[in-house]
Amino acid sequence: METKQIKQEQIKKEPLLRLVKRGALPAKKIVLIYAIAIVVSLVLSAIVCSLFSSKNPLAFFVSIFDGALGTPKRIWLLLQDTALLLGVAVALVPAFKMKFWNLGGNGQILVGCLASISCMFYLGGKIPNVLLILLMTVASIAAGAVWGVLPAIFKAHFGTNESLFTLMLNYIATGLVSMFLTIWVKSGSGVLVPLKQGHFPMLFGNKHLLTILVFFALAVLMFVYLKYTKHGYEISVVGDSPNTAKYIGIDVKRVIIRTMIISGALAGVVGLFLAGGIHHTVSATSANNMGFTAIMATWLAAFNPLVMMVTCLFIIFISRGMVQVRGDFGFTNDSIANIVIGLVYFCVIACSFFITYSVVFRRSGTKAQKTEKTKGGNEE
Repeated sequence: METKQIKQEQIKKEPLLRLVKRGALPAKKIVLIYAIAIVVSLVLSAIVCSLFSSKNPLAFFVSIFDGALGTPKRIWLLLQDTALLLGVAVALVPAFKMKFWNLGGNGQILVGCLASISCMFYLGGKIPNVLLILLMTVASIAAGAVWGVLPAIFKAHFGTNESLFTLMLNYIATGLVSMFLTIWVKSGSGVLVPLKQGHFPMLFGNKHLLTILVFFALAVLMFVYLKYTKHGYEISVVGDSPNTAKYIGIDVKRVIIRTMIISGALAGVVGLFLAGGIHHTVSATSANNMGFTAIMATWLAAFNPLVMMVTCLFIIFISRGMVQVRGDFGFTNDSIANIVIGLVYFCVIACSFFITYSVVFRRSGTKAQKTEKTKGGNEE
């Protein structure tokens, strides 16, 4: 009797509900759950948009697909923007695997772009275009690597907070861009007209194809690097437990610094393509907040560079599609579009949360007593 009372008291002390980590779900079930979450989020988005306009909810699906896939040009732009976002996600993933929370993607992109534009501005027309592009590449990679290694050095040697450090470097990068624009643009407008030198070559007459091929190839290479190389193994061990890494002889400080050099350099490559392949100019908004958007793409893909291809495509599809929805539904600002994008992201993120965890409710007293009686009968 005393044992039963104790167990009943323990049941009463249990929380009403608690989160329990699930075991590994089959890949097919995970894909199905994500698909359902996406469909539900789009249906809810259609309802929200129709409530604020006179359009039928079905028109939402027509507009969003038309905005992203309606013409060949839109398809190429969708793939190009996906590739750029994928490039930033690829840059962030080695740092995140190491649990180094690099929030400085925007700054690393900006300094890479600024380095390229500086080469174009000062050397354009003075040296052959091939040599100019080579110098732009070296300058962008070096600038991004420096912007990445600075917080790594302070983290490795002084234990500083990498999130704050990388975040503050974003503002410094923005300030540097504004300063150079003030020097270069004598009119005071702060707008640098696209430069005519240092443009990347077009593959098969397509100006988007080079960007797409480069960053999708980098995603594959990053997958191989993280999964099958010694460096990738060291990154995983340092991320799981720095103490364990030290115990088995891994130089944790060196791994942190090396990984952030790679992370910053890859973000600098994104800046290089923005300057040489797409915009041919620079502004304080050139990064377009890709550094923060890529964090979500990386997290949703569970730090898998191959899966990031899909998450980046999905994010860009929604963003570009909502531009068309805004025009077709007569929305005068981005508020409804931002609500819809947030709703879609929320559903997908919530879905991934419940794939990892399950909710367990407290057992009722009656059920607990029945369980105890059953156990008691079996024992007799």
